Amino acid sequence: MTTVGVPAGWPATEEEARAEQDRLRGRVVLDEPGPPPGTGRVTGVDVAYDDDRDLVAAAAVVLDAATLAVVAETTAVGRISFPYVPGLLAFREIPTVRAALDALPCPPGLVVCDGYGLAHPRRFGLASHLGVLTGLPAVGVAKNPFAFTYDEPGPARGSTAPLLAGTEEVGRALRTREGVKPVFVSVGHRVSLGNAVAHVLALTPRYRLPETTRRADALCRRALREAAGA
Repeated sequence: MTTVGVPAGWPATEEEARAEQDRLRGRVVLDEPGPPPGTGRVTGVDVAYDDDRDLVAAAAVVLDAATLAVVAETTAVGRISFPYVPGLLAFREIPTVRAALDALPCPPGLVVCDGYGLAHPRRFGLASHLGVLTGLPAVGVAKNPFAFTYDEPGPARGSTAPLLAGTEEVGRALRTREGVKPVFVSVGHRVSLGNAVAHVLALTPRYRLPETTRRADALCRRALREAAGA
């Protein structure tokens, strides 16, 4: 487990964080397809918080994209680096997430975030922010549609419907299990929306949420319990 401090120069106010989003947003790459689904490696990242102890734990779990077997996993724990502000949650998470990714013994391939990419009020959610900072292809898979609208996709697995901000498509509602509510997929960096959806389908053979998210969630929660009990 890696222990993380707040990086020097990290934004400390809402104004500084929004200015940093504005500075980085123009570096998001939207014209690359990304790696083919089911090939190479895919890495899930997730975080867990203990606000009472001012702790955040991050996990990175690398899977073989073809078999979904675990290739490597790492964790990092640090102090919460930014207050809770809707739309700026990436600033609470990125220092520990990056530390977990940096500690991996192998290249992560595509990164799957438990959150948003372009489906964000400022079009720069965690998946976009992390992708730009690391240069890695990244997608966001969220459990709810945030402030965006959508029509229910068809009941069959693989059915999709646009996730909309007005008339702008910022992602897709994707049915990963028949008769189960959809997840919400958005592009982060260096991957197309169609490929992002295909990756998420490949990562959900049995459950609503991707295996990357499920495994990273369990691992970061365990790391947080261990850190809080230390």
